[in-house]
Amino acid sequence: MLSVVPDTTSKINFTDDNTRFDKTGIQYVMNPHDEFGLTKAMQIKESTGAELHVVHVGPQAFEPVMRKVLAIGADKAFRIDMEPGDSYTTAVQLANFLKDKDYDLIIAGKESLDYNGNAVHGLVAAMTGLRFVNAVMGLDFEGDKVKVTREIEGGKEILETRLPLLIGGQKGLVKEEELRIPNMRGIMMARKKPLEVIPPVEATQAVEFLRYEKPPAKSAVKLVDKDNLDELIDLLHNEAKVI
Repeated sequence: MLSVVPDTTSKINFTDDNTRFDKTGIQYVMNPHDEFGLTKAMQIKESTGAELHVVHVGPQAFEPVMRKVLAIGADKAFRIDMEPGDSYTTAVQLANFLKDKDYDLIIAGKESLDYNGNAVHGLVAAMTGLRFVNAVMGLDFEGDKVKVTREIEGGKEILETRLPLLIGGQKGLVKEEELRIPNMRGIMMARKKPLEVIPPVEATQAVEFLRYEKPPAKSAVKLVDKDNLDELIDLLHNEAKVI
């Protein structure tokens, strides 16, 4: 399951009295958590001969990101043609897509880095009845069993389960140096790989976005001469109030 998010270098603005996200000039990229999941899926594909599919809920404008995933090595892509409204409506589309499929392993990012909802994959698991583990940073197969390492408060938790399974992956699922970029051969092959567009099913949006607010601007930096210790102490005590 693929999520597409604004590049972290993009300048974020809002329109209509801060009620709508302004997409003007925004560069979109694959959600970073999904990059770790895609690389893990590629490793499994290469070691087992499995077929790798990717599904995304979003408009046509995001297809270049999907083509990049195909260039990296996915075999087939599906785009559910809908502008995501909230986590619930997105999950409805994905659950409907999965209902007649027999995938053994479904990897999603634990959350998207735009809204940080951390909800879609859990909702999909509830709607489909799939086994589900979130915040996964390790995945190993031992016969018909799956050993899952997940991040918890203050440490790690190791679980044992079996397929079919849906996980929310994150950093640590693979090493950062193992992340992949398309090569020229992959880019050329991606042009011939199928990208199927699927109409959405009806779903009622459960969340209404009322207003967006940017975090307050950072205050200007004050420079203090390295020899003026008294001024530094005064600023820390009376302005910053940290001592």
